[in-house]
Amino acid sequence: MNRLIFLSVAVVALVGALVLTLGVPATAQNRSAAESSETWTPERLADGQPNITGMWNNSNAMFTPLELPAELTGRDDISADELQARAEARGQGRIAASEWRGHENSRGVGGYHFYWFDWYWETPVDIGQPALIVDPPTGRIPERTANARESIAMNMAELHDAAGNMESGDRCISRGVLGMMMPTEYNNGTLILQSPGYVVILSEMIHNARIIPVGDSPHVDTDIRQWEGDPRGHWEGNTLIVESTNFRAVQNIRGPSAGIRSRQSEAQRIVERFSLVGPDMLRYSVTMDDAETYTAPWSAAFPFNRDDDYLQFEYACHEGNYSVPNALGGARVEEARDR
Repeated sequence: MNRLIFLSVAVVALVGALVLTLGVPATAQNRSAAESSETWTPERLADGQPNITGMWNNSNAMFTPLELPAELTGRDDISADELQARAEARGQGRIAASEWRGHENSRGVGGYHFYWFDWYWETPVDIGQPALIVDPPTGRIPERTANARESIAMNMAELHDAAGNMESGDRCISRGVLGMMMPTEYNNGTLILQSPGYVVILSEMIHNARIIPVGDSPHVDTDIRQWEGDPRGHWEGNTLIVESTNFRAVQNIRGPSAGIRSRQSEAQRIVERFSLVGPDMLRYSVTMDDAETYTAPWSAAFPFNRDDDYLQFEYACHEGNYSVPNALGGARVEEARDR
C-alpha cells in the first residue's frame, strides 16, 4: 500500500537463490538516459558496484499511459505543460471512475475504496514522455502472434474451469517480471539490496524477491525453467544490465498492465536496464523479446525515485487469498444453475 514496507530479516538472507537474466538493446531515448548517467559519480560498494541499495518507488509513472494515446500519434510538439495537464487529468479520471454510484450502476462487487490506491495520494507528475512504451516508435505494444491470441482466448474461456487456468498472480505464484516492475495502482515500493556479487530486488507485490548474480557466471542449463527466468547481471558504467532467460511456459500471467492478460513462452528473453542518473533517481527500461507471443520486441521506460519514507509491509498473499476458491466456487454454482 502507499507508504508501506515491512522489512523482514529473512529478505537479506535470500541473497543466494533465485534466477533472472539481464541485457537488452536500449532505445535511443534509453541510450540517452544511460549516457547522461555516466556524468555523475555515485558511491561505490566494496566490490565496485555503484550503490543502488535502498527503497525506490515508480508510482509517479502511474499518471503516464502505457501506450501512446491515438490523438498523440505522429506529434513531435508535445510540450511539458501538455504532458503535465494530461497527468493531472489521468489522476482525476481515475478518482471519478472509482466513485461509488450505487448498486444499480455497479458492474460487480467492486474492489478497494480509492483511498487505498497510490494514485489517490500521489501528486500527478509528468515524467517527460507521453507513454511508457518507448519502442516501437508508435508507442504501442506490437500485435500478439496468432498462436498467442488463440491460446489467451482459450484460456480466458476456460478461466474458472480449474485453478491452474487462473492468472499466476491471482494464485500467489508470480506476477512475472513485468508484473513486479511496471507501475501499478498500489504497492509500488521496490527495495534493492546488494551484497558482493549479487543484487536483490524485492517487489512489494506478492512479497517477491529476485536474486540476481552479478558478474560473468553463465546461465543455468536450458532444461531448468523458472517462473521469472534465470537472471544474470553486469554493470556498464552506472547502468546495471540484467538479462533473463530460461523462462517456463505460462499460459496465464500478468502483462505490462493490470488490464492486459498475457502468457510467456520458453523463448522469452527480457533485458532490464537500471541507470543511476543521480543520488535519488534510477532510469529503468525493460525490453520484452518473445517471438512466440509478440510479433516484434518492445520496450518500456520510466523513472524510479528514491523514497526513504516508504514502508513496505509483507504481502501475505497465500494467507489472505480468497480469490481462487471463491471464483471457482462461484463458477460451480453457475454451472449447476444452468443445467
